[in-house]
Amino acid sequence: MTSNPRFGIFLALFGALAISPDTLLMRWSEMTGPQMMAWRGLLMGSAMLLAWLIFRRQQLHKDLRVTVCWAGLVVLLCQACNASLFAFGIAVAPVSVVLFSVATVPIFAALLSWMFLGERAHWTTWVTTAVVLFGIGIAVFGTDPAQTSGSPLLGAAIGLGVAICLALSFVTIRANADLPILLLVGAGATLAGLAGLAWTGTSAMTEGHVWAIALAGGLVLPVSFFSLSLSSRYTHPSNVSLLLLLETVLGPIWIWVGTGVAPTPSMLVGGAIVIVSLALYLWHAGRRQVRARRADLMTPHRRLDAADEFSA
Repeated sequence: MTSNPRFGIFLALFGALAISPDTLLMRWSEMTGPQMMAWRGLLMGSAMLLAWLIFRRQQLHKDLRVTVCWAGLVVLLCQACNASLFAFGIAVAPVSVVLFSVATVPIFAALLSWMFLGERAHWTTWVTTAVVLFGIGIAVFGTDPAQTSGSPLLGAAIGLGVAICLALSFVTIRANADLPILLLVGAGATLAGLAGLAWTGTSAMTEGHVWAIALAGGLVLPVSFFSLSLSSRYTHPSNVSLLLLLETVLGPIWIWVGTGVAPTPSMLVGGAIVIVSLALYLWHAGRRQVRARRADLMTPHRRLDAADEFSA
């Protein structure tokens, strides 16, 4: 089954669909940002660290040794900030605006790769960045704050902060292939959870609907993150990123169905601009990478043919 090229696509699709009701469960919990930080961080962190202990039990000492470096610290802090900011964003801002902004991860990843790794940013990256920011601007500034709960501007700022943290984490992991992802993601989530627990206090942890946040942090996040991480081994990362846009589309729909809070027209227009432009960008990037890989594979054959012809 895993040898089938479609396996990675279906696994990524499953992960994207699994994570899509996350924001609805967060809203159903009726908890504050620090409460959700604590529950989501501690539950997800525990699940990821348990998976690390099970699947990497033969290399625990190596993983711990590799983690103690500047790159490991960057990934750890990025994961902690990502978990913290997202919880606050969903608590204080319109979900759709936060998700539209978080969807810009591929753009920031390309820009950070250009800044820190010296990888040339294709012209489509700059065009897509401008179009995406334009779409987010429509979603934010075209919405009357009285029409929605929370601040669209604050939601966009938090969502972009989450996207930058995730992109920096991905770029750092890419530049340091030995970093143990399960350990760092689990430790970062746990750090965010402990910070949320210290902030809100143990007495407030049971306020709200615990079942909803426990389902999100204990099941939805670990299952979806594991599926998405595993899928990247069987299909191109651009395919995973494309399928992750489903969360950006389905998240606001889940909120609409589950709470009756519909996105405003400007949010729908701005979100459509963001999603379509990112989808085209990722599709084009995937095609470029496939062409480059084919060219690399063809070059040795050409040289071999030329050498054979010369020797003949």
